[in-house]
Amino acid sequence: MKRLFYFILLIAGFSSIHSCKDMLDEDGDPLLDLNDTGGLNGPRGLYREITNKDTLAEYHYSGLLVTRVITDSASITDIAYSGNKISQVTFNGFLDLDGNGKLDKDSVSYSQLFTYGPNDRLVTVSENRSVFRRPPPVPPATNPGPQTLLRKAKTLYDVKYNASTAKMDSIIMKTGPDVSGTTFAFTNYSRTGYTYLGDNVSKVVRHYGPATGPVTAPVFGRPTTKFAYEFFNYDTEISPFTLLPSVYKISRLLSTEINDRESHILSPNNPKKASVTDLLPPIPSPVIRTTNYNYDPQTYMTRGFGVNYIYKPF
Repeated sequence: MKRLFYFILLIAGFSSIHSCKDMLDEDGDPLLDLNDTGGLNGPRGLYREITNKDTLAEYHYSGLLVTRVITDSASITDIAYSGNKISQVTFNGFLDLDGNGKLDKDSVSYSQLFTYGPNDRLVTVSENRSVFRRPPPVPPATNPGPQTLLRKAKTLYDVKYNASTAKMDSIIMKTGPDVSGTTFAFTNYSRTGYTYLGDNVSKVVRHYGPATGPVTAPVFGRPTTKFAYEFFNYDTEISPFTLLPSVYKISRLLSTEINDRESHILSPNNPKKASVTDLLPPIPSPVIRTTNYNYDPQTYMTRGFGVNYIYKPF
């Protein structure tokens, strides 16, 4: 059932229809009017990803740095910096962890710390995550109780790079439950591999499986889940996500197990076709979605796969 949810989510994500709006940003400055072909000259930032029903993401800035992302009315990501490098990302809110296309009722809180190596490249992400749930009411009460801790987990991501191209090659995840009074051990792992066509991400394969053994040298077992995400027919215009920090984009992909479907956000251009395939037998036909893009005169993409992108001037 969980594997089916991935496909339901992809269909829902690529088939929604969105609208255009004239808006001001949080400081009252005018935004790029999607109904106006005049575009936006000069420096810009990505301000909103919108639908006709919801705001998918709203980006807030301190100067030129993204410091807060609001992804629904009750979900906030705060971004801290050391100099110009992201040092910590903190999330509090709701995510779609089960992949059914709807935000879970359980709330999630996590903090990610980022470590950099030579040439200021990201090398590790360490995460502490807690999930909270409201227990059902106990008669005669009719209202659910307050949010209580359901589970905690610790996760470590190792980021690897191709020696010849310097592009991100893979991300190795190790995770396990954080239970008070017990010795911590990694119980699950994943490996995400990236393939490129030029500078654009063309394919992402991620598999998951069990991990055993000590924290210092866990043993990875046979994969139990494996998905491929492919991106085709890139244009030569500018992706809105080029305006966001690369480390934030990696953090966004790591927020759930299904966000690899968004891996095109790492690319400088925009794919017109995307697919997802469950690679474990029996292997079904891939779920494929296509789009046509709209652009402004400065060649920034303003609409694709049903999402509208709103910009603000700097």
